[in-house]
Amino acid sequence: MSGNGSPYADTRDMYAVHTVFRREYALLPGLARSVAAKDEERARIVADHVRLVNLFLHHHHSAEDAVLWLRLLQRAPREIDPVISLMEGQHEMLEVLIGDVGVRLDAWTDGADSDDGEALAVVLQRLVGALYEHMALEERLVLPLVERHIFATEWEAMIQVGAADLAPEVGPFVVGMLMYESGLDAVPPELRDVLGEVAPKAYAGYCERVHGTPTPPRSSEVGVGICTPYVGVIAGVGAGAGAGAGWK
Repeated sequence: MSGNGSPYADTRDMYAVHTVFRREYALLPGLARSVAAKDEERARIVADHVRLVNLFLHHHHSAEDAVLWLRLLQRAPREIDPVISLMEGQHEMLEVLIGDVGVRLDAWTDGADSDDGEALAVVLQRLVGALYEHMALEERLVLPLVERHIFATEWEAMIQVGAADLAPEVGPFVVGMLMYESGLDAVPPELRDVLGEVAPKAYAGYCERVHGTPTPPRSSEVGVGICTPYVGVIAGVGAGAGAGAGWK
């Protein structure tokens, strides 16, 4: 049974995951551009973060591919078929963009050349735009059908598939990513005593290292087409424009 008493899926946790992706991905182009030329140490920190977020997204989409689409095609009205084909096609396109980002990351981290950093930021912007479009369509067209045609047990199995390949050491701050805007509702009840305090602290420490602040902008403060200051710029650039600890 889902948390609302229905035998069907409670999709609130999907919105929580999408909130993470909207926040983390919107900040990536600015992070890449904020790295000074030849600062290889900083470039590696940002690159590792990009790879982690991409891995999270890859596993999330792989789980959807494994669990959702065939069941919806079998159970939902036939009118949904083009929507499912669109979702699958967007997943494939996003995987191509993730691959392009990986190529740019490799070039950039080998010397932290500023031109390579800008090329990476441009590809990241394409990925962000495609991802935002995909999540909006999924929320509007797919999740209402999930709530009527996918059982809670199947939904939970999908979540487990998505989390299975994430390394245990990244677990606390990935949970912290979810909790940053969704609170304890993002944590299964059986894990709240274990992770309720640890995960937010782990994420805050991680953000301090990646963004230069334990409180990066929230999803409502960033987005496609929204002008936001660079995050992670410690001195000089962006001073007085909301960078660093000024974000709440």
